[in-house]
Amino acid sequence: MKIKIKDMKGKFLEEVAADKNLFAVDYNRSVVRQAVLAEMTNLRQGTHSSKNRSAVRGGGKKPWKQKGRGVARAGTIRSPLWRGGGTVFGPASHGYKHKLPKKISKLARRSVFSYRFAKDELIILDKIEFKSHKTSEFVSFLKKLKVEHKKITLLVSKADNNLILSSRNVKNVYIENAKNVSVYDLLDSDILLFDKSALEDLIEVLA
Repeated sequence: MKIKIKDMKGKFLEEVAADKNLFAVDYNRSVVRQAVLAEMTNLRQGTHSSKNRSAVRGGGKKPWKQKGRGVARAGTIRSPLWRGGGTVFGPASHGYKHKLPKKISKLARRSVFSYRFAKDELIILDKIEFKSHKTSEFVSFLKKLKVEHKKITLLVSKADNNLILSSRNVKNVYIENAKNVSVYDLLDSDILLFDKSALEDLIEVLA
């Protein structure tokens, strides 16, 4: 099993042996689903809340005396029965953190890489370097690879200033660190694009 390496102009350079632990894994749909659900759960802020009767303003004084008025007794104007009163059993802020076992996280990412490799949705370049920060240079780069109309997740080993500046105004292009990329980011694209240094990081972390 071989991986094709191209240059930034889309021309074929060489073939290298593909790591079987990264590109020849059976697609495990159940594990991928668990990983995506965990990642989406961890994105939730959990800051939703409402005020109960102790948190709303006012209501310190008893509205009227207990007896003699011929109306229902009341102890505070901020009772849940009153307009402007506190909420009973309303939502309270809390965390949604869900810890996923490392083995499941790694297996899920390996499954996605293997699936993408089998579908020919991976583009591996010799290097990704830009001499300027102009958007036109990045758009020209995508056209040479014939992926200008695709949704792309670009995996890098380290952040390059010219790459970030030249791509930030281009629609459907997302730059992620190869070591920390999530399963959701790997699935939420048409093409995975990375260079040999990012590939080495992926093999180090996952394989």
